[in-house]
Amino acid sequence: MSIVFVPKKQRGTAKINQETIQRLLDENDQLIRCITEYMQKGRAVECVQYQQILHRNIVYLGTIADASPETSLPSNFSENMVSFHKYRQHWHLQTSQKNILGL
Repeated sequence: MSIVFVPKKQRGTAKINQETIQRLLDENDQLIRCITEYMQKGRAVECVQYQQILHRNIVYLGTIADASPETSLPSNFSENMVSFHKYRQHWHLQTSQKNILGL
């Protein structure tokens, strides 16, 4: 389960540090790879749960970035962004093809 899903009683007590952010970025990378693999196998329905987790992670990271006065990015930030953009391109291509075919 994603580290973003923290029980309510622990919310606000979690320390947001570089290690936590890196774990989320690594998890996002793995989610993107899994989603891409399922899409390549034509199993789009199975992707939904992973896409939801990925979306929540991205929103959470965005919230941290907006609230943080520190502007330094993790060393592999650009790698993760490239993976994310490849996933988006693949997803849009697959969706477009299915719409054209009426699936």
